[in-house]
Amino acid sequence: MDRRTVLGLGATAAFAGLTRQAFAEKMNAAGMLSTESTESVLLWPGTPPGGDGVSLTEKVTERSPNTDLYNDRIVTAVATPRFYVYRPAKPDGSAVVLVPGGAYVREVIDKDGLEVAERLNASGVTAFVLRYRLPAEGWANGADVPLQDAQRAVRLIRAGAQGFGIDPNRFGIIGSSAGGHVAAMLATRSNDAVYKPVDDIDKLDAKPDFVGLLYPVITMSAAGAHPLSRLSLLGLDPSDARAAAYSCERLVTQDTPPNFICVAADDEAVPPMENAMAMFHAARQAKVPAELHVYQEGGHGFGIRLSKGKPASGWPNLFLSWGYSNGWFRDPGAAPA
Repeated sequence: MDRRTVLGLGATAAFAGLTRQAFAEKMNAAGMLSTESTESVLLWPGTPPGGDGVSLTEKVTERSPNTDLYNDRIVTAVATPRFYVYRPAKPDGSAVVLVPGGAYVREVIDKDGLEVAERLNASGVTAFVLRYRLPAEGWANGADVPLQDAQRAVRLIRAGAQGFGIDPNRFGIIGSSAGGHVAAMLATRSNDAVYKPVDDIDKLDAKPDFVGLLYPVITMSAAGAHPLSRLSLLGLDPSDARAAAYSCERLVTQDTPPNFICVAADDEAVPPMENAMAMFHAARQAKVPAELHVYQEGGHGFGIRLSKGKPASGWPNLFLSWGYSNGWFRDPGAAPA
């Protein structure tokens, strides 16, 4: 076991010790926890694109049967998309946007957001948890609103890199489940004109430097798509051409950023062969650097809390190691340059 592994395991152990204190509490009337970041940035200066006539009241729901043990919140009816900033005690200058999953009908705040942000913070990575609009809630061009929000978030973070204490060239994105589809769409269509520019920030590059895909939804083809994600994004019975336009495995080019892909072989919700592995295959065909980890056991949506005691619990260390080897993260165990 090398020093890097020891350090990674140490960070994991430190994080595990914080879990009960950090996540097991009652949310307040606004759906917030006392440990959740109060530093947030709205994505749009006014009404988001396609929002004329849309009236939503954001709702946070606690699904945990026992908030003395853990929190498991979801958010729906996102009217004002934004990101929450999680700053590490000892930042290394790198940053990751986290895009929670939820089949495009909800966003899983704790499992795919806060818990992962805390783990990255423990290793010096600044995290931004994206709260994006959901496509079937009345927005014009609904299928594009998650990508609009992801593009805008990356541009805002790059514009504010100095204030966030990050290097705009060591900046990636991790998407989980349907959030993986958002991340993969950003990776493959980072600068597509999916909204009318609102200010000079929209001139900035929206392409992330690297992409993490956790148990991702990738394809929208009838064979292999996650049914609810496909329905929520594209509606009932989309044409083959429309499904293909949102099937990320078809959109990979040599300009797609490097991919880290992680999935469990026993994922019965989002078929690994047609999604995670199809993305890996497409990346390799396009000669895009890619790393794939397939765990024997873990199911869908294992995150951090649900992977405890299973081999899949090692994914954060593997992701960080991948980042160290590519120079995006600063390995505390590495010899000085």
